[in-house]
Amino acid sequence: MAGLVCLALASCGTMADGSGGNILGSIFGAATNGQSLGNILISVIGLDKPSQAELIGTWYYQQPGVAFTSENLLAKAGGEVAASKIREELNTYYKQFGVSSSNTIIQFNQDNTFAGKILGKSISGTYTYDQQTCQITLKTLLFTMPAYAKRTVNGMSVLFESKKLLTVLQTVAAISGNATLQTIGDLSTNYDGVRLGFDMKK
Repeated sequence: MAGLVCLALASCGTMADGSGGNILGSIFGAATNGQSLGNILISVIGLDKPSQAELIGTWYYQQPGVAFTSENLLAKAGGEVAASKIREELNTYYKQFGVSSSNTIIQFNQDNTFAGKILGKSISGTYTYDQQTCQITLKTLLFTMPAYAKRTVNGMSVLFESKKLLTVLQTVAAISGNATLQTIGDLSTNYDGVRLGFDMKK
């Protein structure tokens, strides 16, 4: 059952605002180009590359995680202003879903095994890490799941392609019988060039 949670990462999900519009598109339209340079390192995957040694340990959910895939996209969106806006939108959903530090956890071990929970549903297996791309490849008997690591002020982000995040949460809902999660439909328009997930701390 737990494997179904992350097996769903092979499927598609997307994100929009409550009115059906594309949130990222509206942010692009409203933002200016001059706000981004001071916050690039904390908002772009791959510019500040954590080592595998830094991954080791048990990480607990802190807040929604957001990062852009390039500094050009970040600048176009208006820098950290855009990242903060997306994080606020994501936090609204996470609160409804019940994401917390007690039910969303991941532990990376030195022997390249991992274990954790997503909304209380257990996952475990092995992982590899490519520091050049910051990609963590999580493997279990049932699936292979790509994620991305990004150093934050307080710890580490574990991020996913945005289109896959809703499907993961909806699969958790189906397993747990959470009616709220099963009926959420607003998380439905893909954020191209953005990774979403969890800011974690030890």
